[in-house]
Amino acid sequence: MKTKQVLLSLLLITFLFSCKTENKKASDKANIAETKKEPKKESSFVEQFDDVKILRYNIPQWNELSLQQKKLVYYLTQAGLSGRDIMYDQNYRYNLKIRRALENIYTNFKGDKTTTDWKNFETYLKKIWFSNGIHHHYSNDKFKPKFSKAYLTDLLKQTKTKLEGEAFEVIFNDKDAKKVNLDPKKGLIEGSAVNFYGPNVTTKDVEDFYGKLVDPNDKTPIELGLNSQLIKENGVLKERKWKKGGLYGAAIDKIIYWLDKAKSVAENEKQAKALGLLIDYYKTGDLEIWNDYNVAWAGTTEGDIDYINSFIEVYNDPKGYKGSYETIVEIKDFDMSKKMATVAKNAQWFEDHSSIMDKHKKPNVVGVSYKTVNVAGEAGDASPSTPIGVNLPNNNWIREKVGSKSVSLGNIIDAYNRAGGSGRLKEFAYSDEEVAIEEKYGQLADKLHTALHEVVGHASGKINPGVGQPKETLKNYASTLEEARADLVGLYYLPSKKLVDMGISPDSVKIGRAAYDGYIRNGMMTQLIRLNLGDDIEEAHMRNRQLVAKWVYEKGKKDNVIEKGKKDGKTYFVIHDYKKLRKLFGDLLREIQRIKSEGDYKAGKALVENYGVKVDQELHKEVLARNSKFTSAPYGGFINPVLVLVKDKDGKITDVKVTQPKDFTQQMLDYAKRYTTLPDVN
Repeated sequence: MKTKQVLLSLLLITFLFSCKTENKKASDKANIAETKKEPKKESSFVEQFDDVKILRYNIPQWNELSLQQKKLVYYLTQAGLSGRDIMYDQNYRYNLKIRRALENIYTNFKGDKTTTDWKNFETYLKKIWFSNGIHHHYSNDKFKPKFSKAYLTDLLKQTKTKLEGEAFEVIFNDKDAKKVNLDPKKGLIEGSAVNFYGPNVTTKDVEDFYGKLVDPNDKTPIELGLNSQLIKENGVLKERKWKKGGLYGAAIDKIIYWLDKAKSVAENEKQAKALGLLIDYYKTGDLEIWNDYNVAWAGTTEGDIDYINSFIEVYNDPKGYKGSYETIVEIKDFDMSKKMATVAKNAQWFEDHSSIMDKHKKPNVVGVSYKTVNVAGEAGDASPSTPIGVNLPNNNWIREKVGSKSVSLGNIIDAYNRAGGSGRLKEFAYSDEEVAIEEKYGQLADKLHTALHEVVGHASGKINPGVGQPKETLKNYASTLEEARADLVGLYYLPSKKLVDMGISPDSVKIGRAAYDGYIRNGMMTQLIRLNLGDDIEEAHMRNRQLVAKWVYEKGKKDNVIEKGKKDGKTYFVIHDYKKLRKLFGDLLREIQRIKSEGDYKAGKALVENYGVKVDQELHKEVLARNSKFTSAPYGGFINPVLVLVKDKDGKITDVKVTQPKDFTQQMLDYAKRYTTLPDVN
C-alpha cells in the first residue's frame, strides 16, 4: 500500500495518506527531534499547468554506490520504464491510441503555435501524460478539452495523423466520464471506464466469478484477479492474464529482459532469488508464484538497493481485485533509516496499547521494517504522480506471517518541501498560535504520522478466523476503511509520551496538537479544493480523511470537542479538547478494526456513506472562494532523473551518470520514443 500525492504547502501536507501515503516531511539530522536549520536549497519547481505542478528530484549519495550497485539501479529503472505503456492501457482502452495521435500532432505540427487553441491542446496533452490517460489522476473525471472538434480535426489533417471513431469522439462526448466509479447506484463496473474489465462485464459478473473462487478457510490465499483483465466472450467469463505470451506480453518481454540483467548484478543471494521469482511470475502469471515472490521480497532486508515492480495497488479497480502496474527503484538513505527503525522496533508496544479490542490484537507483530529511501526512478502508477511512502506486500497473510516493508521516499519529500509555501495555512488556520505550532512542528508531526500509519497502522490488528480478505468482505469500501484505520493508529499515538521516551518526538503535546489541528482542518475543509462544486467525494483517501474528521466532529458535539465557528465571515474548525479528541480517535479505531476483523460490510458501508462521501455544499463553495486567490497548483508530480551509461572503447560499462531532463515535455516525448512496447489496441 502506498502513500501518495502532495500539495505544495504546509497547510496541505496532510492531504495525502495513501498507501499510496501522501506528503510527509524529511529530515537530515542526527536525531529526528532536532530542529537545526539546513542551508536553503534550490527550488525543485519545473513548470505548472492546469492544476498540476511539475517538480524534479535529485538522487543523493549516488556517487557512494559501487559500479555494480549503479548497474543494478539502471537495469531496474529500465525494467520499470519498459512497462510504461501498460498503465495507459489499464486506465482506459483508448488511452494509447489517443496519446500517440496527440504526440504525433505535437511533434509534426508546423502551423501557428501562439494561438489559444494550440496552448489548450498542449495543456490537454500534458494532462494526459501526467495522469497516464484521459481521466484525472485523482478525481477520476474525464478531462474536458478547451479546444473544439473542428480544431483537432484540422490538426489531424495537417499532420497526417489518424484518430477516428469512438477513440476520437470520446474526447468530446460524455461517455466513459469516470475512470473509477464508487457509487453503487451507477454500477461499480458499469460506471467505470478503467480497462480491467470488458465493456460487457457487469458488477454481478465480477462478484459471481471471483466469489466462486474464494475459500475463506485458505490461510495462505492468493490475490484473486490481481494480474488479469476479466472479459466476456459468447456469454462466458474468462481472464486474460498479464504475462509473457499473454496480454501485455510485448512489454513484459522487455521487463523480463531488464530484470534478468538486474538479477546478474544483485547485491546478495536473497535479492537474486526474489528477482528470479518475479521473472518466473511474469513468465507464468501464476499467483502462487506471486505469493512466493512476496515472501522472498519481504524477507530481503539486506543491501542498499530495493525496488517495487509489478501489478500491485488495487485502488483503480472499483471492486478491488486488479493491480495497476507500477515501479519504484530505491536507494537506502543510510542515516534516516537508522532513526526510523526505532518505530518498527516498538511495533508490539503500540499493538499492545492500542484502543482496539484485545481479541483483535496480534500477539506478535512480525517483520515490520521501516526505512527512508531515495528514489532513483519511477514508472506506471507511481509516475509522474508519485507516492511518498509505501508499505508492501498487500496480502494480509504474508504481512502477518512474514512481515512487510515500509519506506518513506526521502528525496521525493525533500523536493515537495522545496516547492512549498504557507499562504493556504494562514488562510485556513484559526489563529496565529495554530499557524505558529504548525510551522514549528507540522513537518515533524506529519512525518511521524506517516511512520505510525505505515509501520504500525497497516501492520496492526488481525482478521477473525474464517473471515475473508477485506476486498471480499468489505468490497468497494475496503480501501477507504483501511486507510482510515491506519490514519487513526497514527492519530491515536502522536500525543503519546512514548514517542518522546523513544527519542523521536520533542514534545508530545505540541506534536499532537499540530497533527490534530492539521487533520481536522484538512478533512473538513482544505481537501475540498480538489473537488468541483457539487461533486461527491470519490477518491478513497479523501473519503477516509473526511470520514474520520466528520465522525469525531459529530460525536464530540455534546462536549464541544470541536467547534465550527465563524471569524470575519469565514468558517473555521477549532479544537477545544485535545484529550477528548484523542479518545474519539481511539473509539473510531476500535470500531473500524472490528469491522475489518469481522468483515462487517453493512457497518463499513454506513460509516463511509454517512461520513465520507457527501460534501457540505455551502462550506465547499466558501473553501473554493477562499482558495481562489492562490495560484499554486494543488497537485504535484515529477520528472525523473535520466541515468546514462558510460562505456569505454570496448563497450564495457565504466560508470552510470545522473542527468536531468530539460522539462516535462522533453521527457514524455523521449519516453514515447524509447519505451513504446505495446500496440494501440490490446
